[in-house]
Amino acid sequence: MPQPPATEDDALGKILLIRARAAIAQALGREDAGAEESDHPALARRGASFVTLKKNGELRGCIGSLRAQRPLAEDVASNAVAAATRDPRFPPLGADELAGVDIEVSLLSEPEFLDFDDEHHLLGQLRPGTDGLILFSGCRSATFLPQVWEQLPDPRGFLAALKQKAGLPPERPAANLMAARYQVRKWREKQARTSSPEHDT
Repeated sequence: MPQPPATEDDALGKILLIRARAAIAQALGREDAGAEESDHPALARRGASFVTLKKNGELRGCIGSLRAQRPLAEDVASNAVAAATRDPRFPPLGADELAGVDIEVSLLSEPEFLDFDDEHHLLGQLRPGTDGLILFSGCRSATFLPQVWEQLPDPRGFLAALKQKAGLPPERPAANLMAARYQVRKWREKQARTSSPEHDT
């Protein structure tokens, strides 16, 4: 069955995945994995990204930016290294582990702050599978990417778990919190390999 033609979005995803892997390889003292110079216009624009690492299907690290404050190329490379070496939930990635890690890059849209009176009102504005969510409580904040809906498909459970991630009790009323939603474009190495032989990163 013929593959659909590559799009500009596919091209950007391939570049970001290669850049993420190359940055990790370099940080771990491995030979640069081949992050080629690219003139894709999105790389020089400010962007907010998350880089997720999985090993044998299990999370191995995830670090990102919620606000677009630096060029996308720099943001992805920095977050990739942080996901591999500074996620406090995991020990730093070993150089011998890198080949077995699958990388996913998510590019975030501008967050949209939500107006709500209570938890029911907030839950009614969430779109499972589509929206990532950021919760703010004073100086605390936490986020779940849209991909987390795969593990927490119920909006009430999704919100309760996000409160816990922010260090808040699940029963904390939402009325005195702030929330913003966003969407992502995401690319994953395994999917890139499957869709096109030349995407083998």
